[in-house]
Amino acid sequence: MKGLLSLTYRCELFLVIFLPLFFYGCNNGTGEKQPDPNIVLILVDDMGYGDLGSYNPNSKIPTPNIDHLADEGMRFTDAHSAGALCHPARYGLLTGRYPFRTDVNSWPHQSVIEEERMTIASLLKQQGYHTAMVGKWHLGFDEDTSATNRYDQLLPGGPLDRGFDQFFGIRASTDIPPYFYIQGNKAIESPTSHIQANNTPGWSPIQGKFWREGDIAPGLKLKDVLPRFTDEAIKVINTHLEDTQNPPLMLYLALPAPHTPWLPTEKYEDQSGAGLYGDFTVMVDAMVGKVLEALDENHMRDNTLVMLTSDNGPVWYEENVEKFGHDSAGGLRGMKGDAWEAGHRMPFIVRWPGKVKAGAVSDELINFTDVMSTLADIVNVKLPENAGEDSYSFLPVLEGDQHERPPMVIPSLAARDSDLKTIRSGKWKLITGRGSGGFSDPRSLPPETGPAGQLYNLNQDPGETVNRYGNHPDVVDSLTRKLQQIQAE
Repeated sequence: MKGLLSLTYRCELFLVIFLPLFFYGCNNGTGEKQPDPNIVLILVDDMGYGDLGSYNPNSKIPTPNIDHLADEGMRFTDAHSAGALCHPARYGLLTGRYPFRTDVNSWPHQSVIEEERMTIASLLKQQGYHTAMVGKWHLGFDEDTSATNRYDQLLPGGPLDRGFDQFFGIRASTDIPPYFYIQGNKAIESPTSHIQANNTPGWSPIQGKFWREGDIAPGLKLKDVLPRFTDEAIKVINTHLEDTQNPPLMLYLALPAPHTPWLPTEKYEDQSGAGLYGDFTVMVDAMVGKVLEALDENHMRDNTLVMLTSDNGPVWYEENVEKFGHDSAGGLRGMKGDAWEAGHRMPFIVRWPGKVKAGAVSDELINFTDVMSTLADIVNVKLPENAGEDSYSFLPVLEGDQHERPPMVIPSLAARDSDLKTIRSGKWKLITGRGSGGFSDPRSLPPETGPAGQLYNLNQDPGETVNRYGNHPDVVDSLTRKLQQIQAE
């Protein structure tokens, strides 16, 4: 009886003391569930791992706003795009799937994301978020190519049909015609004028103030696109609190820069030591600063999760490094489009006040595809089995713990079966052929000139200088089998 009374007393003591603490932790002492955070995902375009001062102390490009964001949050050192080009990267980011699982090259006239495919936008919309996108889509619309004036028609299959409540942006990059703004699912002004191609002396044909010839809306100026998108994003933030339903906000801001054409406005000219590219990157940093300032002014900073990264690596050649003394790749090998690290290892910064420790640095391996599962964990919802198949949550990392991501796969130039693919597991990286697979020389080499593929120990050799393919056949065989398994899933 005495033991029973003692047990009863201990149970009552637990209920009186610890149970209220449990509910206080869950409800923050208010009796209500803590609100889901606002989420602002900023994707810049063609910015290298070594452009930011927070990643490269020798950078010739001042980026104080993004560097301050890194100081206030967590900086990942081994984060990877889902692909080394614009459209594969964006597909993986929005769907949580590797881009080789679909035909991303259909984007010029067809929506790349399947109609019923869950995206991070539709996921959050189902959880009560207001979902907004501003910027570069580059995942296609279901266009009626037979129509004489097809840009006078609705553009289905875009952001509004893939989970976003509102959209202001452009079809693709500001060097790919036709050039026109889209509001919702319709062109604001059809591209009825024409613009000639442009290049910049002293730069390669795909650098500088480069754009392709094509149709353009009469009122659109390419130099105005970056600041216009910044203004539109700020407008989304400024008007969000006017919503009487008070939903949390998810804003996906896909800036089209520092992708070509490099068009810094006069205020940003000669503000870097890396020429036009550096000056344009300074302007990108300033635009990011304005968006972050808008969060502060609207008192949204403390309950907003901000993620910032770049879709793929830079267009920056060895001769550019020699001329300016600026290594846009930050010591990594290659550039945009490549299977080598500079093609897809990205700066990746997360700020979440009160949740993510300021000044934290993580060397955990993550992929763009992991954003979907991470956001699902943050809003405490389980993904359906047919969503985010290649996504693994890194929320534990944000909370200060470690995790071990399963092997990941990254295509090089695009997602065609003929392109090189990379599989990464721990320290080992296997590339399924020789050469860069992308823009760097040599893009490919015949098998008879050496090993059939490339194997690197990135812990010892992050610059990929020593090919260990012939030294570790067991590792090659294991990773090859795993790659085949992932592709067959």
